[in-house]
Amino acid sequence: MRSRRITDEGTHSRGPVERPRRLDDTDRRIIEALQRDGREPFRRIAAELGVSEATVRARYARLKREHILQVTAVTNPLGLGYDAQAMIGVCTAGPSQPVADAIAGLDEAEYVVLAAGRFDILVEVLCADRRALLDIANRIRSLDGVTSTESFLYLELWKQLYDWGARSAPRAAE
Repeated sequence: MRSRRITDEGTHSRGPVERPRRLDDTDRRIIEALQRDGREPFRRIAAELGVSEATVRARYARLKREHILQVTAVTNPLGLGYDAQAMIGVCTAGPSQPVADAIAGLDEAEYVVLAAGRFDILVEVLCADRRALLDIANRIRSLDGVTSTESFLYLELWKQLYDWGARSAPRAAE
């Protein structure tokens, strides 16, 4: 199993994100430009914002290093041949963090969050078929600390957007 959490080098999928020190208007506008087109040249972004290309490059590097920004291709899993996508709610006995760490190490777990409410952990999984979904659900159920799970099979992907923009994000206190 490969780790799904961020390493110091920023490789693999994103893991926990810490609160940013401070995002200013330039940071937000860089993020928004990259959300519109992740391949937009820094030169064009700089011209649009009225700053130097070096400024965009340095800010991009900082945002990436601080795990605030990750530029990646977003796909429709059904178009790639995956036939079983689900959200699994997990209840735990005791602290949920060790269970979340174990689940995050599973390749099929694409999204793992600690939650408040009926479930302690929510896990989005992507599987080739329902047999593989059953397998991952059983592996999660067998983890130490898991008391119960509930699976929600996705019937159809209706909306999947990652363009909420940085402008709507609250500004950090000065």
